[in-house]
Amino acid sequence: MRYNKIILLLCIFFTGRLFAQEPAADTTDLMAQLENEASDKDATNYTSATFKTTRLVNGHTVENAAKGVLDVKISHRFGTVNKGAYELFGLDNATMRMGLDYGVSKRMMVGFGRSTFQKTYDAFVKYKLLRQSSGKRKMPVTVSYVGTIALMGMRWADTSRKNYFSSRLSYTHQLIIGSKLSEGISLQLMPTFIHRNLATLADEPNDLYAVGAGGRFKLTKRLSFNAEYYYQIPGYKVEGTTNPLSLGFDIETGGHVFQLHFTNSTGMTERNFISGTTGKWEKGDVLFGFNISRVFTIGKNR
Repeated sequence: MRYNKIILLLCIFFTGRLFAQEPAADTTDLMAQLENEASDKDATNYTSATFKTTRLVNGHTVENAAKGVLDVKISHRFGTVNKGAYELFGLDNATMRMGLDYGVSKRMMVGFGRSTFQKTYDAFVKYKLLRQSSGKRKMPVTVSYVGTIALMGMRWADTSRKNYFSSRLSYTHQLIIGSKLSEGISLQLMPTFIHRNLATLADEPNDLYAVGAGGRFKLTKRLSFNAEYYYQIPGYKVEGTTNPLSLGFDIETGGHVFQLHFTNSTGMTERNFISGTTGKWEKGDVLFGFNISRVFTIGKNR
């Protein structure tokens, strides 16, 4: 009988302890959860890694090089695959661009490059006007402005006339409107204006307009599928040109991003690939190419 009383007293003691402690623990967890929710609402969370690198295929993405980071880019486009086995399906020929991009601030990036296609030099500035975000400040898209100047370095075809240095120049203004819809899907639109100081033919317009669309579909953590297309507005395009379409894959390996793709465009600057593409996919005028990106931190990133 005495043992039964002792067991009964122990059961009453531990049961009281259990019910006494549970409410306090639940209250603490609930308060912490409410504080975290309030903190999330007060903070602005900016979207990152909408795309793997600053280029989709030929054109820009909404991504910038980070502040103080130098991005070295090497781009190759081989010949068209319809050249056949004699030219190893285009691999016997190559066009190359080498570029240096630098992150000046969190919002601004500048770059310079030189392409073997028409011996073109190009320089650009890219600035983020808006950044996609959630929380206190909600913004569904990132909007970047890209301004580019290009210099055609080839010798003049007609030396009998007076040729001006300014005739070598062209300018591109572009808005890039992008959004990371989910962890695996990102899309962007690229309305574009191109001005050429010298048109190829007398009756061609100096001002050209196009609208681009592109996207990324993430396949794995380090692999994604990319697509890019530019539609030239009728009446504001170069006669005999086609709309550039590019498809490819991004492969991320540490500090490198390899981009493998197929495109009908030989040029790699905005004037050349948006308004100067002549290849047609249906005729096999498709070029295999790649971009390699390697970043180096050379400045302070605070």
